Amino acid sequence: MKNLIAELLVRLAEKEEESKELVAQVEALEIVVTALLRKLDGEQLQQITDNISVAMETAANACPASTEDSSLLNSYIQRMLTHPRS
Repeated sequence: MKNLIAELLVRLAEKEEESKELVAQVEALEIVVTALLRKLDGEQLQQITDNISVAMETAANACPASTEDSSLLNSYIQRMLTHPRS
């Protein structure tokens, strides 16, 4: 029983480390994308925003996922486009 608990704790620690790595990757991508978005003029940013909206709508129609997941994704996208990270 102790071995089972020890093994589960090791697996949990591995998952925690993987999770931290994924968070770091996402944050790095957010910083890079924000830096790129800040270099765009208003028209270019609007074109990108429009293209993302079309892509999201197309994806939602082709592969309906849960409404909650889609809403969460869309919320993060809009936040990045309208209020980029400082």
